[in-house]
Amino acid sequence: MTRIAVVGAAGMLGTDLMHALSGRDATALTRKELDITDREAALEVLSGFDVIINTSAYTRVDDAETDEANAHLVNAVGPHNLALAAAKHGSRLVQLSTDYVFDGTATEPYAEDAPRHPVSAYGRTKAAGELLALEHNPGHTAIVRTAWLYGQHGSSFPRTMLRLAVDRETLEVVNDQRGQPTWTGDLAGQIVALVDAGTPSGIFHGTSSGQATWFDLAQAVFVCAGLDPDRVKPTDSSAFQRPAPRPSFSVLGHQAWLDAGIEPMRDWKQALQAAFDSGALTAE
Repeated sequence: MTRIAVVGAAGMLGTDLMHALSGRDATALTRKELDITDREAALEVLSGFDVIINTSAYTRVDDAETDEANAHLVNAVGPHNLALAAAKHGSRLVQLSTDYVFDGTATEPYAEDAPRHPVSAYGRTKAAGELLALEHNPGHTAIVRTAWLYGQHGSSFPRTMLRLAVDRETLEVVNDQRGQPTWTGDLAGQIVALVDAGTPSGIFHGTSSGQATWFDLAQAVFVCAGLDPDRVKPTDSSAFQRPAPRPSFSVLGHQAWLDAGIEPMRDWKQALQAAFDSGALTAE
Protein backbone atom coordinates (compact mmCIF):
# COMPACT_ATOMS: atom_id res chain seq x y z
CA MET A 1 0.00 0.00 0.00
CA THR A 2 1.22 3.49 -0.85
CA ARG A 3 2.45 5.34 2.26
CA ILE A 4 1.36 8.98 2.19
CA ALA A 5 2.45 11.87 4.41
CA VAL A 6 0.14 14.90 4.56
CA VAL A 7 2.13 17.91 5.73
CA GLY A 8 0.04 20.73 7.18
CA ALA A 9 -2.69 18.25 8.05
CA ALA A 10 -4.41 20.56 10.55
CA GLY A 11 -5.33 23.17 7.94
CA MET A 12 -8.53 23.51 5.95
CA LEU A 13 -7.29 21.51 2.97
CA GLY A 14 -5.15 19.15 5.02
CA THR A 15 -8.12 18.15 7.17
CA ASP A 16 -10.28 17.38 4.12
CA LEU A 17 -7.38 15.55 2.52
CA MET A 18 -6.99 13.25 5.51
CA HIS A 19 -10.73 12.55 5.30
CA ALA A 20 -10.42 11.76 1.57
CA LEU A 21 -7.53 9.39 2.39
CA SER A 22 -9.54 7.54 5.04
CA GLY A 23 -8.76 3.83 4.95
CA ARG A 24 -5.36 4.37 3.35
CA ASP A 25 -1.89 4.39 4.84
CA ALA A 26 -1.85 8.16 5.39
CA THR A 27 -0.03 9.98 8.17
CA ALA A 28 -1.12 13.44 9.32
CA LEU A 29 1.80 15.75 10.07
CA THR A 30 0.95 19.04 11.74
CA ARG A 31 3.56 21.65 12.60
CA LYS A 32 3.95 19.90 15.97
CA GLU A 33 5.15 16.75 14.19
CA LEU A 34 7.16 18.53 11.48
CA ASP A 35 8.43 22.07 11.10
CA ILE A 36 9.12 22.19 7.36
CA THR A 37 11.60 25.04 7.80
CA ASP A 38 13.87 22.60 9.69
CA ARG A 39 15.79 20.69 7.00
CA GLU A 40 17.18 18.00 9.28
CA ALA A 41 13.73 17.35 10.73
CA ALA A 42 12.26 17.01 7.23
CA LEU A 43 14.95 14.54 6.18
CA GLU A 44 14.34 12.44 9.29
CA VAL A 45 10.54 12.54 9.64
CA LEU A 46 9.76 11.93 5.97
CA SER A 47 11.75 8.73 5.64
CA GLY A 48 9.70 5.77 4.43
CA PHE A 49 6.91 7.60 2.61
CA ASP A 50 6.05 7.01 -1.04
CA VAL A 51 4.20 10.32 -1.46
CA ILE A 52 4.58 13.60 0.42
CA ILE A 53 1.74 16.13 0.07
CA ASN A 54 2.53 19.64 1.32
CA THR A 55 -0.54 21.69 2.16
CA SER A 56 1.22 23.94 4.68
CA ALA A 57 1.80 27.57 3.77
CA TYR A 58 2.12 31.13 4.98
CA THR A 59 -1.18 32.44 3.59
CA ARG A 60 -1.51 35.87 5.24
CA VAL A 61 -1.29 37.69 1.92
CA ASP A 62 -1.33 41.24 3.27
CA ASP A 63 1.03 40.53 6.18
CA ALA A 64 3.55 39.07 3.73
CA GLU A 65 4.11 42.53 2.24
CA THR A 66 5.99 43.53 5.40
CA ASP A 67 6.93 40.02 6.53
CA GLU A 68 8.32 38.55 3.32
CA ALA A 69 11.27 36.89 5.04
CA ASN A 70 9.02 34.71 7.18
CA ALA A 71 6.68 34.04 4.26
CA HIS A 72 9.70 32.96 2.21
CA LEU A 73 10.84 30.67 5.00
CA VAL A 74 7.55 28.73 4.97
CA ASN A 75 6.58 29.04 1.30
CA ALA A 76 10.00 28.57 -0.33
CA VAL A 77 12.54 27.16 2.12
CA GLY A 78 9.96 24.68 3.41
CA PRO A 79 9.17 23.16 -0.02
CA HIS A 80 12.91 23.12 -0.75
CA ASN A 81 13.47 21.02 2.37
CA LEU A 82 10.61 18.69 1.47
CA ALA A 83 11.97 18.26 -2.05
CA LEU A 84 15.39 17.37 -0.65
CA ALA A 85 13.75 14.82 1.66
CA ALA A 86 11.71 13.39 -1.21
CA ALA A 87 14.79 13.08 -3.41
CA LYS A 88 16.78 11.40 -0.63
CA HIS A 89 14.06 8.87 0.15
CA GLY A 90 12.79 8.29 -3.40
CA SER A 91 9.39 9.87 -2.70
CA ARG A 92 6.99 11.70 -4.95
CA LEU A 93 6.13 15.24 -3.84
CA VAL A 94 2.88 17.13 -4.29
CA GLN A 95 3.41 20.83 -3.56
CA LEU A 96 0.33 23.07 -3.24
CA SER A 97 0.67 26.49 -4.80
CA THR A 98 -1.47 29.42 -5.85
CA ASP A 99 -2.85 31.62 -8.61
CA TYR A 100 -0.80 34.46 -7.07
CA VAL A 101 2.22 33.27 -9.06
CA PHE A 102 0.55 35.15 -11.96
CA ASP A 103 -0.02 38.89 -12.26
CA GLY A 104 -3.73 38.64 -13.09
CA THR A 105 -3.58 40.64 -16.33
CA ALA A 106 -4.65 37.78 -18.63
CA THR A 107 -8.00 37.63 -20.39
CA GLU A 108 -7.95 33.88 -21.10
CA PRO A 109 -7.37 31.07 -18.58
CA TYR A 110 -3.72 30.73 -17.57
CA ALA A 111 -2.13 27.60 -19.01
CA GLU A 112 -0.03 25.46 -16.70
CA ASP A 113 3.14 26.55 -18.52
CA ALA A 114 2.32 30.27 -18.54
CA PRO A 115 5.25 32.39 -17.29
CA ARG A 116 5.21 33.17 -13.59
CA HIS A 117 4.95 36.87 -12.85
CA PRO A 118 3.96 37.45 -9.22
CA VAL A 119 3.19 41.01 -8.13
CA SER A 120 2.93 40.45 -4.36
CA ALA A 121 5.31 39.20 -1.69
CA TYR A 122 3.08 36.18 -1.11
CA GLY A 123 3.12 35.38 -4.82
CA ARG A 124 6.89 35.73 -5.01
CA THR A 125 7.42 33.31 -2.12
CA LYS A 126 5.02 30.73 -3.57
CA ALA A 127 6.62 30.99 -7.01
CA ALA A 128 10.02 30.42 -5.40
CA GLY A 129 8.63 27.38 -3.63
CA GLU A 130 7.41 25.92 -6.93
CA LEU A 131 10.79 26.33 -8.58
CA LEU A 132 12.73 24.89 -5.65
CA ALA A 133 10.42 21.87 -5.37
CA LEU A 134 10.71 21.13 -9.08
CA GLU A 135 14.47 21.65 -9.12
CA HIS A 136 15.39 19.52 -6.13
CA ASN A 137 13.10 16.54 -6.72
CA PRO A 138 13.21 16.53 -10.53
CA GLY A 139 10.81 14.26 -12.37
CA HIS A 140 8.97 13.34 -9.18
CA THR A 141 7.28 16.61 -8.17
CA ALA A 142 3.73 17.71 -8.97
CA ILE A 143 2.76 21.34 -8.39
CA VAL A 144 -0.96 21.82 -7.74
CA ARG A 145 -1.99 25.47 -7.95
CA THR A 146 -5.29 26.38 -6.39
CA ALA A 147 -7.29 29.54 -5.66
CA TRP A 148 -10.33 30.97 -3.89
CA LEU A 149 -10.49 28.08 -1.44
CA TYR A 150 -13.32 27.53 0.99
CA GLY A 151 -14.16 24.61 3.25
CA GLN A 152 -15.50 23.38 6.54
CA HIS A 153 -12.36 23.61 8.61
CA GLY A 154 -11.22 27.20 8.28
CA SER A 155 -12.20 30.78 7.58
CA SER A 156 -13.36 31.51 4.05
CA PHE A 157 -15.23 34.01 1.92
CA PRO A 158 -18.54 32.05 1.81
CA ARG A 159 -18.56 31.67 5.58
CA THR A 160 -17.83 35.39 5.99
CA MET A 161 -20.78 36.21 3.71
CA LEU A 162 -23.07 34.00 5.78
CA ARG A 163 -21.92 35.64 9.00
CA LEU A 164 -22.33 39.18 7.66
CA ALA A 165 -25.77 38.33 6.29
CA VAL A 166 -27.01 37.92 9.86
CA ASP A 167 -26.20 41.52 10.82
CA ARG A 168 -26.46 43.47 7.57
CA GLU A 169 -29.37 44.00 5.26
CA THR A 170 -27.11 44.52 2.24
CA LEU A 171 -23.47 43.69 1.43
CA GLU A 172 -21.16 45.30 -1.11
CA VAL A 173 -18.87 42.83 -2.87
CA VAL A 174 -16.27 43.45 -5.56
CA ASN A 175 -17.29 42.56 -9.09
CA ASP A 176 -14.01 43.25 -10.93
CA GLN A 177 -11.91 40.29 -9.75
CA ARG A 178 -12.53 36.99 -11.54
CA GLY A 179 -11.49 33.50 -10.47
CA GLN A 180 -12.64 29.99 -9.66
CA PRO A 181 -14.20 29.32 -6.24
CA THR A 182 -12.90 25.93 -5.11
CA TRP A 183 -14.18 23.66 -2.35
CA THR A 184 -11.43 21.92 -0.39
CA GLY A 185 -13.54 18.77 -0.38
CA ASP A 186 -13.33 18.62 -4.16
CA LEU A 187 -9.64 19.57 -4.23
CA ALA A 188 -8.81 16.84 -1.73
CA GLY A 189 -10.49 14.27 -3.97
CA GLN A 190 -8.58 15.61 -6.96
CA ILE A 191 -5.26 15.26 -5.18
CA VAL A 192 -6.12 11.67 -4.26
CA ALA A 193 -6.89 11.03 -7.95
CA LEU A 194 -3.45 12.44 -8.78
CA VAL A 195 -1.81 10.08 -6.31
CA ASP A 196 -3.79 7.13 -7.68
CA ALA A 197 -2.59 8.02 -11.19
CA GLY A 198 1.00 7.59 -10.03
CA THR A 199 1.54 11.24 -9.09
CA PRO A 200 2.71 12.33 -12.54
CA SER A 201 5.20 15.18 -12.37
CA GLY A 202 4.44 18.64 -13.71
CA ILE A 203 2.07 21.49 -12.97
CA PHE A 204 -1.67 21.06 -12.43
CA HIS A 205 -4.34 23.67 -11.75
CA GLY A 206 -6.48 22.50 -8.85
CA THR A 207 -9.47 24.79 -9.25
CA SER A 208 -13.13 24.24 -10.04
CA SER A 209 -14.36 24.58 -13.60
CA GLY A 210 -16.13 27.74 -14.69
CA GLN A 211 -15.43 31.22 -13.42
CA ALA A 212 -17.01 33.89 -11.23
CA THR A 213 -16.41 37.22 -9.58
CA TRP A 214 -16.55 37.60 -5.81
CA PHE A 215 -19.94 39.25 -6.34
CA ASP A 216 -21.14 36.20 -8.30
CA LEU A 217 -19.92 33.92 -5.53
CA ALA A 218 -21.57 35.98 -2.80
CA GLN A 219 -24.90 35.90 -4.62
CA ALA A 220 -24.58 32.14 -5.13
CA VAL A 221 -23.87 31.68 -1.41
CA PHE A 222 -27.02 33.60 -0.59
CA VAL A 223 -29.06 31.45 -2.98
CA CYS A 224 -27.70 28.22 -1.48
CA ALA A 225 -28.50 29.52 2.01
CA GLY A 226 -32.07 30.42 1.02
CA LEU A 227 -31.41 34.16 1.27
CA ASP A 228 -32.31 36.93 -1.17
CA PRO A 229 -29.32 37.37 -3.54
CA ASP A 230 -30.39 40.94 -4.31
CA ARG A 231 -29.11 41.86 -0.85
CA VAL A 232 -25.62 41.57 -2.39
CA LYS A 233 -24.59 44.73 -4.28
CA PRO A 234 -21.68 45.02 -6.72
CA THR A 235 -18.76 47.37 -6.20
CA ASP A 236 -15.17 47.58 -7.45
CA SER A 237 -11.79 46.91 -5.88
CA SER A 238 -11.14 50.59 -5.19
CA ALA A 239 -13.62 50.31 -2.32
CA PHE A 240 -11.41 47.77 -0.56
CA GLN A 241 -7.80 48.92 -0.64
CA ARG A 242 -5.37 46.36 0.81
CA PRO A 243 -1.58 46.25 1.23
CA ALA A 244 -1.09 43.39 -1.25
CA PRO A 245 -2.33 43.66 -4.84
CA ARG A 246 -4.93 41.04 -5.83
CA PRO A 247 -4.89 39.47 -9.29
CA SER A 248 -7.91 40.78 -11.18
CA PHE A 249 -8.04 37.61 -13.28
CA SER A 250 -7.30 34.28 -11.62
CA VAL A 251 -8.92 31.81 -14.00
CA LEU A 252 -6.68 28.78 -14.53
CA GLY A 253 -6.70 26.24 -17.36
CA HIS A 254 -7.03 22.50 -16.73
CA GLN A 255 -5.39 20.79 -19.70
CA ALA A 256 -2.78 18.96 -17.60
CA TRP A 257 -5.48 16.90 -15.88
CA LEU A 258 -6.81 15.74 -19.22
CA ASP A 259 -3.30 14.93 -20.42
CA ALA A 260 -2.84 12.76 -17.31
CA GLY A 261 -6.14 10.97 -17.91
CA ILE A 262 -7.85 12.66 -14.95
CA GLU A 263 -11.14 14.52 -15.24
CA PRO A 264 -10.90 18.18 -14.15
CA MET A 265 -12.95 19.31 -11.18
CA ARG A 266 -16.66 20.06 -11.58
CA ASP A 267 -18.24 23.48 -12.04
CA TRP A 268 -17.92 25.79 -9.05
CA LYS A 269 -21.70 26.22 -8.67
CA GLN A 270 -22.21 22.46 -8.42
CA ALA A 271 -19.42 22.23 -5.87
CA LEU A 272 -20.82 25.10 -3.80
CA GLN A 273 -24.24 23.46 -3.62
CA ALA A 274 -22.62 20.15 -2.67
CA ALA A 275 -20.66 21.90 0.09
CA PHE A 276 -23.92 23.30 1.51
CA ASP A 277 -25.71 19.97 1.17
CA SER A 278 -22.90 18.20 3.04
CA GLY A 279 -22.99 20.68 5.91
CA ALA A 280 -19.51 21.96 5.13
CA LEU A 281 -20.71 25.56 4.90
CA THR A 282 -22.47 27.25 7.79
CA ALA A 283 -22.31 30.71 9.31
CA GLU A 284 -20.50 29.42 12.41
